Amino acid sequence: MLKGKVAFITGASRGIGEAIAMKLAAEGAWVAIVAKSTTEDPRLGGTIYSVAQKINEAGGRALAVKCDIRDEEQVIAAVQQVNTIFGGIDIVVNNASAIMLTNTPQTESKRFDLVHDINVRGTFFVTKYCLPFLKKSTNPHILTLSPPISLDPKWLGPYIAYTISKYNMSMMTLGWAEEFKTQGIAANSLWPVTTIATSAVKNLLGGETLMNMSRKPDILADCAAYILQQPSKECTGNLFLDEDVLKKAGITDLEKYAVTPGGPLQKDLYV
Repeated sequence: MLKGKVAFITGASRGIGEAIAMKLAAEGAWVAIVAKSTTEDPRLGGTIYSVAQKINEAGGRALAVKCDIRDEEQVIAAVQQVNTIFGGIDIVVNNASAIMLTNTPQTESKRFDLVHDINVRGTFFVTKYCLPFLKKSTNPHILTLSPPISLDPKWLGPYIAYTISKYNMSMMTLGWAEEFKTQGIAANSLWPVTTIATSAVKNLLGGETLMNMSRKPDILADCAAYILQQPSKECTGNLFLDEDVLKKAGITDLEKYAVTPGGPLQKDLYV
């Protein structure tokens, strides 16, 4: 069902975004690798060009699109570029996100602004400018990488600035599901039950120890592919956890996703 569909994926130069792009391309989608990374940072790895090259060499179809989603004009240009070359947009994956696990005294204004500019403002305007093309699609989907909303103070107290930015992304999902339901545009969120082995986990959260207690990004890629193949008029307004999606897909053996099969797993935030 994804064959020939066009997916606009932000933050797709590495990690979860790359995994989703690779999976959707393998399922026949044409994917736009949308990110600002054009030269490789050794600590992070990956660029829009390296991911696009992997997909194209594997027989898929990918387009590298340089875009900092904090810049509205760059977003508009990126959307127009994808439409011009691929002839439309059927899927938007709002994966780009910044993390900042600091308490109130430790949170600098420039970091607060960065997190909200990417997570909230960027997600909003990417979706806004893709909307005219989604309206023309036969099975349009918006998928945002954001958590279920819990008002348990344990998630708000330690890093309130980051938490409210991620909850804002989830509230946009719920709002868009309602706003676009008569137009048949699905809006859902997806979040992992465990930590995911990405450069952010390695460099910012817990190093190799936490990486070894995490699952591979492939788990979210498989979940995304399943969600994006569902009828958009029926599958909308959900704040999905990855394990629940896999159950719906009939996948019960999750060991293949573990970095260390059989080893302990670390629960992610907000779960």
